[in-house]
Amino acid sequence: MTERDIAALTPTRLRVEILLVLGLSLGASAVYSVVSIVNRITREQSLSQQTATLNNSLSDRAVFDLIYQVLAVFFDLVPVALVAFLLWQRSRPHLGRLGVDFSRAGRDSLGGVGLALAIGIPGLGLYLVGKALDLTVTVVPTNLAEHWWTVPVLLLSALRSGVTEEVIVVAYLFARLRDLGWKTWPIILSAALLRGTYHLYQGFGAFIGNAVMGVVFGWLYVRFGRVLPLVIAHVLIDAAVFVGYPWAASTFPALFGAPGA
Repeated sequence: MTERDIAALTPTRLRVEILLVLGLSLGASAVYSVVSIVNRITREQSLSQQTATLNNSLSDRAVFDLIYQVLAVFFDLVPVALVAFLLWQRSRPHLGRLGVDFSRAGRDSLGGVGLALAIGIPGLGLYLVGKALDLTVTVVPTNLAEHWWTVPVLLLSALRSGVTEEVIVVAYLFARLRDLGWKTWPIILSAALLRGTYHLYQGFGAFIGNAVMGVVFGWLYVRFGRVLPLVIAHVLIDAAVFVGYPWAASTFPALFGAPGA
């Protein structure tokens, strides 16, 4: 997309486009999350005694569970394809407006690993503090039965989360809000607020932690203009949580096991 193409998009069309993209993806998740937290806090049971399962079984028949899991990942990535289509540029790098450029893949990968460690370890601590203060529900990363495909599906789920959140909430939203004339910090804070909101179903601790993560990721994106390190960091964090949960729950049941388990 050229500067002339961008200029042809009126502010009204840009706002409608943003609402449609978010309505098909994480904006809808944010609305459901707000409803979910209202439902949770109006129950007699405390937040820390409630659970939120991230990767649920979708069928009691293994082959159909696998099919449903793969289809869910595929269709959840369609909005990512949509924003890539909307911001595609005729000249290289074609996805430059989304911060996608594979010319420094090695450096981006190392940056993503370092960022995963810097965000993931404090995030785990915040989760435990949130549970202790009754601000966070008990998060169960997966209840999938053990099949040959369980770990690959969990890794696909981590990939879906990392790509969807960072490409849409950071790369796409930053590009379009800039097109609307927004300043840097209002963009960073608005995107961080959205990130925190669609995690509200996990409790207020998750809202705070993800909003802070959003500020850090947003600042890094503005500073370096590259989304791949953010995607890699997010995927690594989720992969570690999803795949490592069964071991953590059995080794430290008081900290990570579901209430009553």
